[in-house]
Amino acid sequence: MSATTHTAPTTSTSRLDRAVTAMEAAGVRALLIGPGADLRHLIGYDTHPLERMTLLVAAADGNHLLVVPELERARAEAAGVGVPVHGFGETDDPFALVAAHLDGGRADEAIGVGDQLWARFVLGLQDAMPGATWTPASAVTRQVRMAKTPEEVAGLRAAGRAIDAVHAQVPGLLRPGRTEDEVGRDIAEAMLAAGHDAIDFVIVGSGPNGASPHHETSDRVIQAGDAVVVDIGGPVDGWFSDCTRCYVVGEEPEGYAEAYAVLKAAQQAAVDHVRPGVTAESVDRAARQVITDAGYGEAFIHRTGHGIGLEVHEEPYIVEGNDLVLTEGMTFSIEPGIYLEGRFGMRLEDIVAVTADGVERLNAADHDRVMVPLNP
Repeated sequence: MSATTHTAPTTSTSRLDRAVTAMEAAGVRALLIGPGADLRHLIGYDTHPLERMTLLVAAADGNHLLVVPELERARAEAAGVGVPVHGFGETDDPFALVAAHLDGGRADEAIGVGDQLWARFVLGLQDAMPGATWTPASAVTRQVRMAKTPEEVAGLRAAGRAIDAVHAQVPGLLRPGRTEDEVGRDIAEAMLAAGHDAIDFVIVGSGPNGASPHHETSDRVIQAGDAVVVDIGGPVDGWFSDCTRCYVVGEEPEGYAEAYAVLKAAQQAAVDHVRPGVTAESVDRAARQVITDAGYGEAFIHRTGHGIGLEVHEEPYIVEGNDLVLTEGMTFSIEPGIYLEGRFGMRLEDIVAVTADGVERLNAADHDRVMVPLNP
């Protein structure tokens, strides 16, 4: 997946308030959050990570602070981040500034460090606060981000509609003689035209390339009789789309129809299983059992899904061993796959949202394999 800057969704101080509540419950005194999805989520500030540190100090006592290089202070203030902004000069020590704000850190209360904060900054902060206890910030931020508000689900629903519109155009792009790269470029253009802020990934796996789940694209020429996996996604107003559909150019390969029927049944079984109170791993089992019973168990080589929101991959992860209980507002992919090396692959992916009493699919593109005629 590419590293791109995305539009920051509209935010409110309620997210910081929810983070404070989660910090108090976890015994975390402060969160130290650098550029990335957590920063965008908590205060709506979107910026690139640079060699000069940008850091949100979100404190359990409400004494929040955004530390930025002085040359970016005006930009941060103009963004309306809702917390005081402190700029530091080229010769100032930003680590000492943060330590002073937190009274040097206390051993009896943990400080949560952003999971994606660069190591050079983490080490500098630890040197400045040697008595502090450190923990991953995700212990708190995952609680705030996993269960989406109705407005946040609406953002993902809009992203789902945008990517569905792109998949509707894919059959017109697939024909013998075109390369995966060529099709991928056309899909990327269609994604931008459909309202995506950026292209995060485009996978066009034709023929045997479809058996590599993260193949992306290549100069392979699409041929008659190829099965093609198309997995595409990117942000729409900051909220990610991610949808996979399967296409067949001309006559389908031997055994493809039978395997696809199993795949479709497995995805439906997992979707039907989703509701508040079940565990993430039980959704994985629902899909995997169908595929295993049909004799394709060893060909399903990845988890059933991943959370999605401000990042294309975030918690909750739908995988064996994750006993997290699902609650209303959680959003994630359901994407079982079957991969037969040297022959073809297939994956069927929708984004779903847990509702008060069940589940909502956020993608409506056709779930059948799409047969692309050779002479449309």
